[in-house]
Parts: sequence; C-alpha cells; structure tokens
Amino acid sequence: MLTISFCVIARNEEKALPHLLEDLLGQTFPKNRIEVLLIDSMSNDKTGAIMQAFADAHGTEYKRVNVLANPGRILAAGWNVALEHFTGDAILRVDAHASIPADFIEKNAACLTGGEMVCGGRRPCVPQEKTPWQKTLLLAENSLFGSSIAPYRRSQEHEYVQSLFHGCYRREVFETVGGYNEELVRTEDNEMNYRIRAAGYRLCYDPNILSWQYVRSSLRGMIRQKYGNGKWIALTAGVCPACLSLYHFVPGAFLFGIVLTTILALCGWPLLSWLMWGLYALLCVVMTLCCVKDEHFTPLAFCMPVLFLLLHVTYGVGTWVGFFQLPFWKKKHHGGQSRRTEDIRCLLKEKSTQKEGTT
Repeated sequence: MLTISFCVIARNEEKALPHLLEDLLGQTFPKNRIEVLLIDSMSNDKTGAIMQAFADAHGTEYKRVNVLANPGRILAAGWNVALEHFTGDAILRVDAHASIPADFIEKNAACLTGGEMVCGGRRPCVPQEKTPWQKTLLLAENSLFGSSIAPYRRSQEHEYVQSLFHGCYRREVFETVGGYNEELVRTEDNEMNYRIRAAGYRLCYDPNILSWQYVRSSLRGMIRQKYGNGKWIALTAGVCPACLSLYHFVPGAFLFGIVLTTILALCGWPLLSWLMWGLYALLCVVMTLCCVKDEHFTPLAFCMPVLFLLLHVTYGVGTWVGFFQLPFWKKKHHGGQSRRTEDIRCLLKEKSTQKEGTT
C-alpha cells in the first residue's frame, strides 16, 4: 500500500500554519499511511512551537510525525532536509500559506497509483480576508495579465506540463535526480522540474487535484514578491536557462521598452512611445473587464490597470537588477549545482539499497 510523506516547510507562519494542520487532520487518506514532516526554517515566531504541539497531540495517529529544523532557512534547503528524512513511497510538499480539501492526499495517491511518477493539480489563489481591497488584489493575481500562463492556476485539462505546484513525487524520482539546488532562493522548483523532465519523467497535471494558495494580503507584500521573482528569474538564467520560458522575461522586456521609447520620445521620436503605451493601456482595460465581468462592480476596479502596471514594472526591475548582479552572484556561488544535490541522491539510493536488503 502506498505511503505518503506530507511535508510542510515554514518560516514565521504562525497565523497560517494552524489552518493547514486542521486541513491535514481532516484528510480522507488513511492516517496510518501518512508520514508528516514539519520543517521549521528558523522561525522567529511560534511556528516551531505549533509544529511540536501538533506532533505531541497527534503523533500516534499517523505513521510518524517528525519535527525538523532547516538551518538553511530557504525553501530549497528545507526540501533537502525533507528528502534526507522522509520514509514514504512518495513525498508531497504543501505551502504553509495554503489550504487543501479533505481528498487532497487521496487524489494525489490515486494519481500515482494509476502509474504516474509525479503529479499535481489546480492551485488558484484565494484571499485571506474577504475585504474589497484583498478581492481586488486577488483578481489581479489570478488574471493571465497579472500572474502567469502556468496550467496549475486555471487549466481544466488533464495533461503533461513543465511545472507543478504542490507536487507529489515518488521516491524514485529523487533517487535519480538528487536534491534541490540550495543556491537558488526563488526558482528552485523551475530548476528541479527541468531536471526531472530531463531524466525522462513526466509531470502529470490532474485538474481533479485541488489546493488553494492565499494571496498576499497587501500591495506592498505582492510587490516585494514580484520583485524577488523577477530577480531570481535573471539569476537562474545564468545557471539553468533551459528551465525557464520566454514569458518569464516579458516584464523585463516591457521595462526595457519603457526606457527605450522614453529616450526616443525625448529625442523627438515619440511615435513608438505612443504606440506602446496605447497598446498597453488597451490591454489593461480589456484584462480589467475580463477580471470583473463576473464580479459585482466596485470603484476599486478602476485600480486594476494601475495594479497591473505596478506588478509588471516591479517584476521587470527585479529582472534587470538580477541581470546586473548575475556575474558577481555566479562568481560567489560558482554558478552551478550545490553539492547537496548529489549528496542527497547518494543518500536516497543508499537507503533504497538497504531497504531492499532487508526485504
């Protein structure tokens, strides 16, 4: 019978984590076939205490509940801690800032039992608080214009994709490709998914698998996220350009277009500037109408074009900052895989060999 290692890597998530753990307690998949790995990334709040309290209260209900520390703090390092310690047939990591329905683990397990090696499903964003402003931020984040074209955000088709969110992976996958690259702070999943595909595995997107991600509760938080994403896209391009798609660089190209057409306009050639801003304004209006057409109209809808512009420019600034930092970053980090990736591959293979020797 398939056993699942359910992994949560969290830093300073004392507000969100209890809700996710409540979702975990309500899962329909048998608890005696779930190993729970709770990994605290050196939190400054009560995250570690919440994890330990869950282990103390519910440890006997599951196959195992293990609370671990992630001294590296970043997500890639936390993933590697999980890979070093998980004992299940497959591992499933969910963000602390997320919510899952009762059949979430069950549907992932069914997909793997059906023959898949990697699977995942839809992950729309939802607001933490149902205020008009958070709803407006959510509309911007969920739109094609404000986020990305990744299937996990909205697709209803069963297909094989390039990336997944809240993915579930059989042990064999990491025995083959190794651990996560700890030199990458934001794009570790892009790089890992690329290595998984390069090793011959397919990433199965099953729209019947559903989870939710809480949108950033403030514009400042969303802008910081977009800036960081843009920066790490550029840095990752210097390490693994093949793991990125052209759409990752569109905001950077847009920012370059702003600068170029502005210079041309100042030099007496404003036509390109008018054309670019006219097309962009039209797109903003069309995308805003698409976002609000099924919603009750509020005056905050007039903020949507400005939100789009802020998100695109912030992401683009991050991308160009990343490109300027890239030579120095590569020199400092050697611009390649961290040694931990190979160390974990060897560790997992060794554990697999030992397991086979005892059966």
